[in-house]
Amino acid sequence: MSEWAPKRFWTQTAVESRDGGFAVLLDAREVKTPAKTAFILPTRDLADAAAAEWDAIEERIDPGKMPVTRMANSALDKVATQHSEVADLLAAYADADLTCYRAEAPVELVDRQAVAWDPILDWAAVTFDARLSPRTGIMHAPQDDASLRRLSREVHAMDSFQLAAFHDLVSLSGSLLIALAVTHGLLDAQTAWDVSRVDENWQIEQWGEDEEAAEQAAMKRQAFLDAALFFRLADQKN
Repeated sequence: MSEWAPKRFWTQTAVESRDGGFAVLLDAREVKTPAKTAFILPTRDLADAAAAEWDAIEERIDPGKMPVTRMANSALDKVATQHSEVADLLAAYADADLTCYRAEAPVELVDRQAVAWDPILDWAAVTFDARLSPRTGIMHAPQDDASLRRLSREVHAMDSFQLAAFHDLVSLSGSLLIALAVTHGLLDAQTAWDVSRVDENWQIEQWGEDEEAAEQAAMKRQAFLDAALFFRLADQKN
């Protein structure tokens, strides 16, 4: 962290209802995003989680330790201004979803992928009327257009806060369906992360784990868990 990172300048952190949402206040001063947007969150639970991050700061502000605040900033400054483009980007993952690309061999890996991913494909077919088909190898083969459109509508229906969290769930797992399985309660976040790591875990079992790769994987895992929590806290139906 840079030495010039701003220091804590407040003594009390609070949450108040503002403009149809909830604001985080530092000594009665409203928090703003980096783009100076009003930091108004859609649910009290989400605002409380952000406030807890601010309250936990002892000396210098470190955004790397504030995942809720960081994701909320992204929702307000980035996703809200280009919602359709972000939704299109994420929906496109369905046409090359991780769960559809299967190994030809060895049989142990083929079986492991089927056990982990086939139930998700079946669930999506029932839940969204969107049947994606598995294929072997790494060459792209287009999925059914009607299924892709139905999944795209599901993504576009998310609000900016949900979409900000969903972005991380999809990009970190490489799978639109695994991300949807988390947001719809089919899988808890840790199980979903494990399901997304079938191939990587297989390689580790065969060749061992590189220390640097393990550190990167741990960071991605935590970011995935943070995104799942953010989505749940931002869900106004809860």
